[in-house]
Amino acid sequence: QVQLVESGGGLVQAGGSLRLSCVASGRTFSSYAMGWFRQAPGKEREFVAAISKYARSTYYADSVKGRFTISRDNAKNTVYLQMNSLKPEDTAVYYCAASLLSAQAMSVTTGGMDYWGKGTLVTVSS
Repeated sequence: QVQLVESGGGLVQAGGSLRLSCVASGRTFSSYAMGWFRQAPGKEREFVAAISKYARSTYYADSVKGRFTISRDNAKNTVYLQMNSLKPEDTAVYYCAASLLSAQAMSVTTGGMDYWGKGTLVTVSS
């Protein structure tokens, strides 16, 4: 069993930055590809970014490419999402996910995730 706990969300002005963290319990963190997803009010959950088990590969949604960076520290069981140049349309609850699928597979489906966190709210004001 893996538990994921996100933190780092909050209120920020457009153009600002936030860094989200997701800490995983358990000893098998490096067995999982990790990803970030988000869900805005009234919308479906969507893919944001994913990183492979040993951080060799990363994938991003077109909407965040060049602004967001995903990284992980397997020694700390933590995955990060650095978000720069934030826009009001980035406002959403951000969820961390762990999957035995590849990071590339995580980028094309919200299904098949083995574990989800409870989310952290990011609000970007204009």
